[in-house]
Amino acid sequence: MLFVLMLTLVPRIDAQADITKVLDAWHLAAAKADETAYFGHMAEDSIYLGTDASERWNKAAFQKFAHPYFAKGKAWTFAASRRSIMLAKDGQLAWFDEDLKTQNLGPARGSGVLRHEGGVWKIVHYNL
Repeated sequence: MLFVLMLTLVPRIDAQADITKVLDAWHLAAAKADETAYFGHMAEDSIYLGTDASERWNKAAFQKFAHPYFAKGKAWTFAASRRSIMLAKDGQLAWFDEDLKTQNLGPARGSGVLRHEGGVWKIVHYNL
């Protein structure tokens, strides 16, 4: 009898580190008023919940709302002072919560969901 052992090598993905980089880059893009980078981190079907109960936007509506801030060269500055990331068993979804230092809101908190798509993590839902 001939036995053939086939191994599939899967690159090790440090999902938490990758997600941290995405979220940090997303916040930094807002601070630098880089609209392309900021919205590039969001999935096409993403939802953004703002601080007011009326602020529930899909990506296109949120971009329309936020565009004037980015166009002035000054959006907002949030930096995570604490973040917790949980990963689904299949490795394709992650959810997180974070404490934020902000310039104008004082201490704040954000939470959300990311989806691994096309080899990258995209924000699908964010609640400020």
